[in-house]
Amino acid sequence: MRPDSHEIFGRRRSRNLGLGLVLGAFVLLVFAVTMVKLGEGQSMQGFDHSLRPSLLPPAEE
Repeated sequence: MRPDSHEIFGRRRSRNLGLGLVLGAFVLLVFAVTMVKLGEGQSMQGFDHSLRPSLLPPAEE
């Protein structure tokens, strides 16, 4: 019997594969959300406690 053919190694391998797939799906989800937000042309600036004219709504005259 080979040392790496024990039952626990098979379980560990399948658990690692499942975790890898879940993490990969999460990365793809974050990437997709980022691409959609960039594609819509939304402002990606955040609030950092300083007034920036680019964040103000356009003035109606």
